[in-house]
Amino acid sequence: MRAQTSGQTSGQLSETRGKMIGEILRKRVLVQSAAVILLSFVVGMLSVARSQGRGAGSGAAPAAPSAKESAPLDMTGYWVSIVDEDWRWRMITPAKGDYASVPLNPEGTKVADKWDPAKDETDGNQCKAYGAGNIMRIPERLHITWTNDNTLRMDTDAGMQSRLFHFDGSKWQGGAPEWQGDSVAMWEKQAEIRGSFGGGFPGKRGNLAVVTKHIRPGYLRTNGVPYSENTVLTEYYDRADLDGQSYLFVTSIVDDPQYLRERFITTGQFRREPDASKWNPSPCRPLWPRAPLAAAPEQEFVKPLGLPSNDRDK
Repeated sequence: MRAQTSGQTSGQLSETRGKMIGEILRKRVLVQSAAVILLSFVVGMLSVARSQGRGAGSGAAPAAPSAKESAPLDMTGYWVSIVDEDWRWRMITPAKGDYASVPLNPEGTKVADKWDPAKDETDGNQCKAYGAGNIMRIPERLHITWTNDNTLRMDTDAGMQSRLFHFDGSKWQGGAPEWQGDSVAMWEKQAEIRGSFGGGFPGKRGNLAVVTKHIRPGYLRTNGVPYSENTVLTEYYDRADLDGQSYLFVTSIVDDPQYLRERFITTGQFRREPDASKWNPSPCRPLWPRAPLAAAPEQEFVKPLGLPSNDRDK
C-alpha cells in the first residue's frame, strides 16, 4: 500500500483522484466534438500551407514555436499503469463472450463471439489487443520522449509498441494500416486557473489532444472484442500533481461505425516513476489461457491505488 502523505488516508487519496478523473472526463466529453473539428481544421490548414510552399521573404513573420517549445505540460519520462477500474477486464483475459459495457452492434457481437485465440497465434496476430484501440488499457509502463521538436514518442514495455504523435500534420502515405495507426496531435491550451491541480509549466495550462486514424483492425479487449479499420480514436491527455506525485490521465473515445452502435469511452491513469529501473519490455503474447496480463507481478499495478490485492473487480 502506498504510504500516506499530508495526513490523508489512502481512501481519501483515491477519492481525490476520483474527483480529478471525473472532472477531467466531464470536460473531455463536453468539448470533444469541438476539439475534433478544430484538430481537423488545423490539419487541413497545415496541408494547405505545405501545398503553397514554405518559402518566406525578408518581411516574413518569425516562425511559430515548435510543439516542444509550446508544450503546456511535461509528459516525458516513465509512467506506470494504475488499474483501479475494470480490473477483471484488464488484469486478466476475460472469458470469450464477455463484452459487458462495450456498445457492440450486432455485427460486432457476432465477430466477438467467434474469437479464436489459437487462430490469432497461428496467424501471427498476437498483437491484436496491443493496437492503438486498446494499448492504453493494457497493464504496462510508458516511456515518453521527443523524437524531434514536433513529434512526441510513446513506447510501451507491454507488447513493445511505439506511438508517434505528430504536431505537424498527418504522415499517412497509404499502404497497409499499422497497429498504432497515424496520429495527429495538438495542444489544447487554457488560461492558468488559480487553485487548480498542478502539472503544467509556469504560466501555461492545457492538455494534449490526439486523433488517430488508419489503424490496423484489432481488439478493444483482450478477448476478441473487435474494432475495425474504420475506427477513429480520439484521446485527451491531462497531467496533475497530488501530494508530490505526478499522474497522467488519458480519456479515450473510440468511434467505429462498423462494430459499435455508439462511442466507446474509457479512462486510464498512470503514475510517474523516477527512472527506468522497472522498465521491462516484453513482446506481444498469446491472450489465452486467462493468465495475468501484466509482465510484472500483479501487485505492481495495484500498489499505487492504496487498494488490497483482492479488490480485483472494482
